Formats: sequence, structure tokens, C-alpha cells
Amino acid sequence: MLFSEVLHTLKPADGAWSAELPAGWAQGRTVFGGLQAAIAVRAMRELVPAQVPLRVLQTTFVAPVPPGTVRIEARVLRTGKSVTHVEARLLADGQTGCLVVGIFGAARESQIQVALRREPLAVKPEQAILARYIEGLMPAFTQHVTMRWAGGKPPFSGAAEPKTQIYVDLKEPFAGQGPAAEYQIIGYADIIPSPGVSMLKKPAMASSLTWTLELLADRFDAAPDGPWLMDAEVSSGRDGYLSQSAVLWTPQWQAAALSRQSVVAFG
Repeated sequence: MLFSEVLHTLKPADGAWSAELPAGWAQGRTVFGGLQAAIAVRAMRELVPAQVPLRVLQTTFVAPVPPGTVRIEARVLRTGKSVTHVEARLLADGQTGCLVVGIFGAARESQIQVALRREPLAVKPEQAILARYIEGLMPAFTQHVTMRWAGGKPPFSGAAEPKTQIYVDLKEPFAGQGPAAEYQIIGYADIIPSPGVSMLKKPAMASSLTWTLELLADRFDAAPDGPWLMDAEVSSGRDGYLSQSAVLWTPQWQAAALSRQSVVAFG
């Protein structure tokens, strides 16, 4: 089932919503975190007008959300003059597995205009190293995506530093504007493995605890297919907990989102 098809399984259910999360999108014991967050925002969009952009997404991965039918409960916390806060929970067996707060905000007039700048990469997408899906050795959801290493080392390669630059893409046409582009960006921004596991010399588990994603534009009219770049780095790590940040760039080198994650590593 395609990413967009999973989002379309959302339907009303006893005052909330339900969705079908297939095993093909699993990431270990749970479903791919980017899909969990996207399906939560899909439910939020039932409560917030499509023309109000998503600005910030705050996600806590409380417990595994296994494949199957999931219940999504969403409610508006507050609507102000420009900003609306919405909470959504993904429940598995009656327990909260994923807690998400979405912050939607209308544009305001401001004299402050600051754009992210990036250095040109020497490695173009077609020159980057493709990570080929290997069943049983890679998370199931990676069969639906492409990852091409433009900088840094792959997982478990004993890298000297926890920094990667990876082109990412979905193996499906994903057309659409507004909310459709939001879902696509959420999915892209959670595809890559933590740069921290590149420093390990043998396979070990790692899992996100919290994730904050800041979207940097009102809308992405093209929501273009093609390789987007995740430029990621672990800034601090000790006692099995990693702090990492990343920037997601469109194929036209427009900064699409800032990502910040707390990751637990078991190696």
C-alpha cells in the first residue's frame, strides 16, 4: 500500500477516527514514525481548515504502534487570532502509542525575513550511493522509499563523525498542494536512520523518542517528486541518548523543514 493510500484509509469511528497501517510500513515492532505523524495530521486536518498552514509538529513516540487498525483521537486545544493548537493520539489496544501536537498558523505581516543558506554539494543525486532494500535486514518501510548517500557513512560502518547527507524520495507519485504537501514533507523528514548509528561497527537498534518538525513555508505549490536532501547531524550523545538535528531541502534547494529529534540508541 502506498503512503498516500494509507492516509486515505482514515475514516470516522465512534467520535474519533481509525486507519489501517499495513505491515509493509513497519519499522521493527512499530509503524514508521513519519507515517504515524502524517496520519495524526491527517486527522487534525478534519478540524483545521486546509488553507491554514501547518507550522510546527511536536511528536512523542510513547510506545510501539504495531501494524493493523489504529484509533486516532484528535481535539482542538485552542484557537487564537492566528494560531490553532491541535492534539492527536494514536491508540493501540487502548493505550497511547504516539502523541502529536500540531500548531497551525495563518501568515502574519513581519519585517523579519531570514532564509536558510546551504553550501552546494559536490555529489549530485545521480552520483550518490543508493541504499538497496534487503528484506529482513532493513526496516520494512524502506521498501517504499529511496535513500542515496551523498555525504557521511551508512549505518554500522564505524564512521568517525555522526553526520550524513542523504537524498530521500518516495517510490510513488505524490501530487498535491497544501495538506498533501504537508504529509509528503512529514514522511520525507523521518526516512533516514540516525547519523549516530553510522559510528557503530555492528548492527544495533535505535528509536526516536521525541521529534519536532518546523515547516518553513506556507505551501509548496509543486510538492515536487524527485530527490529531497536530508542534511543531518548528531550534536550530542551519551548514556544511550542522542540529540540530532536536520534540514530538509527540496529538489530546488528550498529549505522545507527543520527537524530535531531525541533518539535512544542500544549500541
